[in-house]
Amino acid sequence: MRRVWRILICIGMICLLTFATSASWAQDAATAPWAQDAATAPRDNNGQKWRIGYLEGGTFPDYEVIFLRIVAGLMDLGWIKTAPLPTEYDPDHRRTWEWVADNLQSDYLEFVKDAFYTSGFKQDLRQATKAELLGRLQRDKDLDLILAMGTWAGQDLANDQHSTATVVASTSNPLGSGMIKSMDDSGFDHLHAKVEPERYARQLRLFHDIIGFTSMGLVYEDSAEGRTFAALEEAEMVARERGFTLHRCFASNNDVTLEQASAEVRACYAELAPQVEALYITVHRGEGLPNLPSLLPPLLEHNVATFAMAGSELVKHGALLSIAQAGFAYVGRFHAETVARIFNGAMPRDLPQRWNAPPKIAINLRTAEMIGFDPPFDILAAADEVYDQIEPVGGE
Repeated sequence: MRRVWRILICIGMICLLTFATSASWAQDAATAPWAQDAATAPRDNNGQKWRIGYLEGGTFPDYEVIFLRIVAGLMDLGWIKTAPLPTEYDPDHRRTWEWVADNLQSDYLEFVKDAFYTSGFKQDLRQATKAELLGRLQRDKDLDLILAMGTWAGQDLANDQHSTATVVASTSNPLGSGMIKSMDDSGFDHLHAKVEPERYARQLRLFHDIIGFTSMGLVYEDSAEGRTFAALEEAEMVARERGFTLHRCFASNNDVTLEQASAEVRACYAELAPQVEALYITVHRGEGLPNLPSLLPPLLEHNVATFAMAGSELVKHGALLSIAQAGFAYVGRFHAETVARIFNGAMPRDLPQRWNAPPKIAINLRTAEMIGFDPPFDILAAADEVYDQIEPVGGE
């Protein structure tokens, strides 16, 4: 009972801190440079609208979330008339794109309804999709900018086969995947890709600081792309640095059905749960939100602490820790400002690529209780999102 009161008191303090911080942020936002910068002010394309297309490697929830945050950022900058955006995740990303194309009003931008391209995380379809989009860019030249979501999309447009401005978002490691030349140079005049130096290493250090585990599990496809998606290099580095053991388990991610990817991940979680004290939930398709209810039971049974690479939506539904969802709003504004600067004449290659997410924490107290973890007061006080229950996924 004393522990419950302690948590409630902490949550009360967090609410007061959050209110004060929110009021301060709102005041700062009104005078923020991105809100007043002439280089991001809306302008048309010589009397026409700028036409935007979309390419993704496949259906991954972060792509839709970040796309909508980019749209929200463009609203903030005045390029799109302010309007409510969808709040529920739709696994049919094309439907979301078409909703934006049909419903949002702008004097400056057009989200071209038939300019949505996806590869479904299938290699053969990837090549066909790439060829189709490049053919359009070379032949029709009817798009002014492409939003490329994910590593595959960025890689497929990081070449000299076209010159259409390309803004790459939601990539695990654009440098490590060979997409860009360096953190400060994309290598192509038309290309811009956000880089977060040591993003996942910082997450893992934070995770270890909070939990202090001696062993951690990691599930990934044993391929160059799979290792990049799972931030394996960073995980190995932090494991050496902090002295914990890294336990690996392989699960197919590409060129398999979602059902098979999910089944292989479930088998890995069951295998790893008795062996580790912590597990890093990465961006593997089988580790997505819809599968979380079937993944967590063996981890909870063995008191395994979890950190979700992708963000706090998984914390809301049972992961222990992650970076708070507010970070998506910040990254959305970063990409929106980049788009605005490009339409105002900047070369994508010349714009800054480095960006660091605000250090915001999300924690699930119900999960903490189930695995026997008593969060220190300073962790609770520093948390931006605190959940006291595990919410069902998809209205279960």
